[in-house]
Amino acid sequence: MTNELSDKLPSAENIRLFRSKIIRWFNKNKRDYPWRETRDPFKVLIAEMMLRRTKAEQVKVVYDRLFTEYPDVEAMAKAGSEKLEQILYPLGLKWRTPAFGSVVREVKEKYQCRVPDTRKELTALSGVGEYVAGAVLSIAYGKKEWIVDSNIVRLFKRYFGIKTSKEGRREKHVVDMAKIYASGSNPRKANLAILDFAALICTPRKPRCEECPLRSNCNYALSCSK
Repeated sequence: MTNELSDKLPSAENIRLFRSKIIRWFNKNKRDYPWRETRDPFKVLIAEMMLRRTKAEQVKVVYDRLFTEYPDVEAMAKAGSEKLEQILYPLGLKWRTPAFGSVVREVKEKYQCRVPDTRKELTALSGVGEYVAGAVLSIAYGKKEWIVDSNIVRLFKRYFGIKTSKEGRREKHVVDMAKIYASGSNPRKANLAILDFAALICTPRKPRCEECPLRSNCNYALSCSK
């Protein structure tokens, strides 16, 4: 592997090797959150919507309170907007309350309280984009579905030496890499693993290269060592 940025898609073999090392790291270092203890698609969907532009530790307390009071679609659909706004207030971003209300109503009315299990149906819900859809499909339903956010783009770019724009998460070669990454066994674990690895090891500033199990083949680490 060179330390020059490339437009080429890494080989499937290299992506699988990358994946196996990250999962091995995850088995010893994974983060524990309540939304990871459930396979309930509705709870995963709402958690992922809460996590947008918000730290997981902030979400944890709000998640517990929200689902204690409104444990399922039926209950949350009956909640008043003022009550939801009061619970969600610590997370900031005022768009969340109306977005939650809309998505809950849609799941109840269009899908009889069952969160849909296809990317097309999920992304048609209010406030649900490609990332949230992929997270629900892989984490709750165990489907081999991809996720891409800015942290994953950063990790791909550093390790594989690929070129990306500022909107790298929308670029075809990045999405294609994520699809290959999620195509192996246990996509739920694989996607959770890459999220934790990007958050704890391959951080935006001062990545912890000395602790990284990928450093021997990482373009970024190799370039820094010269």
